[in-house]
Amino acid sequence: MRMSYSLTELQLALMRVLWERSEATVVDVQEALEPERRLAQSTVATLLSRLEKKGLLSHRVEGRQYVYRPRVSEADVKRSMVGEFAELADELFQGDVAALVSHLLTAQDVAAGDLARVKALIEARERELSGRRS
Repeated sequence: MRMSYSLTELQLALMRVLWERSEATVVDVQEALEPERRLAQSTVATLLSRLEKKGLLSHRVEGRQYVYRPRVSEADVKRSMVGEFAELADELFQGDVAALVSHLLTAQDVAAGDLARVKALIEARERELSGRRS
């Protein structure tokens, strides 16, 4: 059975630090987030503890510090969260993929480079599907 992960933006930011570094202390995580977020060490410690209770992290003790490491991969978390989004999007747009894509493209500014990448993905998917029909 595949696990389901639903993380907040802040929880994802903490996880990204750990995925990038493989392991880190509370201070390491706090310092990595410092340019964008001013979080107290106690806040970071609480957040990491909660992520550990959810099964996303484990820790070992080194001196007087906990050293945290991820127990799940970034790919697994993305897969889970995108799956949850896909289910919600399917409900909101009643299975109308074109309406969903239209909404995503008009709801915010999309850079020309991103549009080109989306177009290339659509073209690749079309080739894949037409290859199956042959």
